[in-house]
Amino acid sequence: MASIGNDPGGRRRILFVGMDGKRHTVRLGKMPKRAAEEVKRRVEELIAAQISRSPIDAETARWVADLPETMVTRFAAAGLVAARERKVTVPLKKFLDAFVERKRRVKPATKEIWGQVIRNLIDCFGADHDVAAVTEEDAEKFKDYLIDQKLARTTISKRLQFTRGFFKFAVKKKLIVQNPFAEVSEVAVGLPNTKRFISHEETTALMAASDLMWQTIIALARYGGLRCPSEVASLRWEDIDWNSGRMTVTSPKTEHHEGKETRVLPIFPELAPVLAAAFEAAEDGAVYVIGGNVRAKALQPRGWRSCNLRTQFGRIIKRAGLKAWPRLFHNLRASRETELLREHPIHVVTAWLGNSPRIALKHYCMVTDHDFDRARGVAAAAVNQGVGSATPPIEPAALNTQSSIEVSAPEGRGTESGTVVAQNAAQQPHAATSKVSHASGAKPSPTVTSASSCDSLRNPAKPKNGEGGIRTRGPAFDRTRL
Repeated sequence: MASIGNDPGGRRRILFVGMDGKRHTVRLGKMPKRAAEEVKRRVEELIAAQISRSPIDAETARWVADLPETMVTRFAAAGLVAARERKVTVPLKKFLDAFVERKRRVKPATKEIWGQVIRNLIDCFGADHDVAAVTEEDAEKFKDYLIDQKLARTTISKRLQFTRGFFKFAVKKKLIVQNPFAEVSEVAVGLPNTKRFISHEETTALMAASDLMWQTIIALARYGGLRCPSEVASLRWEDIDWNSGRMTVTSPKTEHHEGKETRVLPIFPELAPVLAAAFEAAEDGAVYVIGGNVRAKALQPRGWRSCNLRTQFGRIIKRAGLKAWPRLFHNLRASRETELLREHPIHVVTAWLGNSPRIALKHYCMVTDHDFDRARGVAAAAVNQGVGSATPPIEPAALNTQSSIEVSAPEGRGTESGTVVAQNAAQQPHAATSKVSHASGAKPSPTVTSASSCDSLRNPAKPKNGEGGIRTRGPAFDRTRL
């Protein structure tokens, strides 16, 4: 059905009669006879497929796909194959910018991290490099480039993960056939020294070195397990249900996941008195538990990364006579989750704190001295300290308010005067389990009960807590239920 024609200088050509009944010639150029015979065989298979109106076999299809552009053009002119669509070059930078622009629901902090990876890709390949021209060999080259930047292995792993996501999107948009980064990765090495359990004793020292606003921030992160700054700064007074002893936490980090916009967790005994003191000190009409300009700073293009609470917290740690630990706010939250998992099922704790069992076990749970003491039978200390620590009880005198946080009742809020005493949460936490009572003679669990203060707070003239999203407390409020 086809034959090989020989021309001077070792050049070859294929001659055949097409479906139109005409004689066609495909010039191969200078080529060895054996290679020309292979082309002849493929041409005969293509003609046979046309005659039988059946698809070509997979091997011949791969052979056609691998043909140089010039040969495809000649075969297409002879009616053997379809002409290839003209290749459109997509510059790397243009593609990556379009990817970021398309992801409008992604948090500003995430886009900032993407920007670091994008800069790496452009530095390695160039802004005008064709996306379709990136090969698996180029992907390995990019990994070597990251290693040469002296980045940590975990950072390299994360940046390669983002890059795989970029090129997966290119596959989805049919800009490339397969992801060149699909098999390129780096093992993320966990850094155990970034985990640090913050004990109740250390927390008390931090509270003593802080003003009321920072005491509230620390308590919400350490005893409430809230993410700081996003969840701490988003907590409103209307989110706190004093009577049921629960609060609703808005989670900016997970709000883009269906059903994860908010979560409900208990007002833990260690947290209750601090919240009560903050409530008494707040101005009438206050909406957010944490005042000041924390949220105002957060409402910037860079998001919660603009709050810069870390600098001031570092000063507080120094004033408290402590040494700064890695991941300052994360470890406050992780310490709380570690404590709670000793007493509650993991599905309950992760629902309260807003993560998953897998993430909790990998990034939050820690082995503490309390675990070793408990294992060797030192139960008395654990009972005295409740869910969190095997350290001696901390007296409220350690607070910078000299044994209590006193807040005078604002004018016009009732005929009775008095103070609200918010005792240190670590003075006497609740027993480790409901079946174990505190030692004989010990002080009761921290509550916010006070005859004069409770009476003044029951003023029926005040509106119900939460109306209009402002700081109000109504007649139904009962501190003894905290």
